[in-house]
Amino acid sequence: MPEAWVADSLVNVDRAAWDSLFPGVPEGYDYLLAIERAGLPDFQWRYVMVHEGETLLAAAPAFLTAYGLETTLTGAPRRILEGARRLVPGALTLRLACIGSPCTTTAGLGFASQVRDDERPGLLRLLIEAFEREAARARCGLYASKDVTAPDRPLWDAATRPLGYRPMASLPIADLDIDFATMDEYLARLTYSARKDMRRKLRALDALRVEIRTDVDDIAGRLMALYEQTRSRADISFEHLTADYFRGVTRQMGERAFYVLYFQGEELLAANLLLQDGDVLLDKYFLMDAERGRPLNLYFLSWFTNVRLCLERGLGCYRSGQAAYQNKLRLGSRLTSTSIYFRHRNALVNGAMQLFAPLFAADPTADLAA
Repeated sequence: MPEAWVADSLVNVDRAAWDSLFPGVPEGYDYLLAIERAGLPDFQWRYVMVHEGETLLAAAPAFLTAYGLETTLTGAPRRILEGARRLVPGALTLRLACIGSPCTTTAGLGFASQVRDDERPGLLRLLIEAFEREAARARCGLYASKDVTAPDRPLWDAATRPLGYRPMASLPIADLDIDFATMDEYLARLTYSARKDMRRKLRALDALRVEIRTDVDDIAGRLMALYEQTRSRADISFEHLTADYFRGVTRQMGERAFYVLYFQGEELLAANLLLQDGDVLLDKYFLMDAERGRPLNLYFLSWFTNVRLCLERGLGCYRSGQAAYQNKLRLGSRLTSTSIYFRHRNALVNGAMQLFAPLFAADPTADLAA
């Protein structure tokens, strides 16, 4: 009979068994272990698993933290809660237990290949109940998942609705299908105005030196300076990454993680951390000196560099993340909607949160209108 348990370190989990549940997923065992070792402040890591005998059937990363309700909001909802926080300091911070990782794209749920579709809701519910028990021991009141993609919603609905969870819209994921053979073919698919604009922007490459490498120890200080600049400009900033994260991901993952670096002379202007596995190139973080990088169109140069890498490496998808949707749609991406599932273990608080949740749901159209 399947049983669920929770580990507090991935070093206690067999790498091959874990990764067998996540074939072709860039954010696998080694990436999660790099996060665990990075020393991110204010997070406690957990790994929830369902076994039957010696066989691992289902698993997901998870974390515990103190969560300010305005942290992952933008626009008017964020301003409302920030105003409320000024009136009642501390009242809007809850102990959060969340399935997923603050540094992954989705909730990161995996199943063994032999698990049938009709068995998955039961295993997911078993996994969630085990994590809730762990969360209760840690005095967490708010339970949630990270982003669940639209194709997985029926599974999560079946498993979580009986437990009292409610979905809330989150930010979509942007994918560019690499179903073309050359860069010229890709450019030909864009609108005339976009194609003309991109060809003009690409001329700035002549003023730059581009390096691809995994060892960034010699520029770790500059990477952190670029990261802090980038983070200060972000509408949403949940986790606060460390130098050990930026060094550790490539050390732990080897050639499956690398940086594309953009220099002007000897000055590093931008760094793009990319993960590759299976058929996907995943854009994790683009760090840029905005004052010097924007005039050189570094965001767009990095986009075309990454598309070219996909072609050279025979990859079928460039996944560019959850921001700047207007640019990504203009450049041919498709969006996959995501949802966060949540509940509070206090029935009164849960009722209030679920009542008002739609008012605070992520609105990607705000990005499109910007």
